[in-house]
Amino acid sequence: MNIPYKKTKNGIIIEVKVEPRSSRRQITGVMDNAVLKVKLTAPPVDGSANEQLIELISEVTGVKKSCVKIVRGLSSKRKVVEITGVEKI
Repeated sequence: MNIPYKKTKNGIIIEVKVEPRSSRRQITGVMDNAVLKVKLTAPPVDGSANEQLIELISEVTGVKKSCVKIVRGLSSKRKVVEITGVEKI
């Protein structure tokens, strides 16, 4: 699967739409407007869904969790995630 991203001076940025409280934790695809759709099993309470999103993106991209940061949308289903130390996925 090709993950749509934008290059920045620190790495790359991806837009994500999260579906919390799902039965599975997985990337389900790319929406028509270049937004990555992700299902998470964690509920959107106390940042647990955000933590699980960071873990999943870290696993998929092969970078440390400390290199993945949610830069916009902490309390929203639509998020912008920055991954530092990489130039492409």
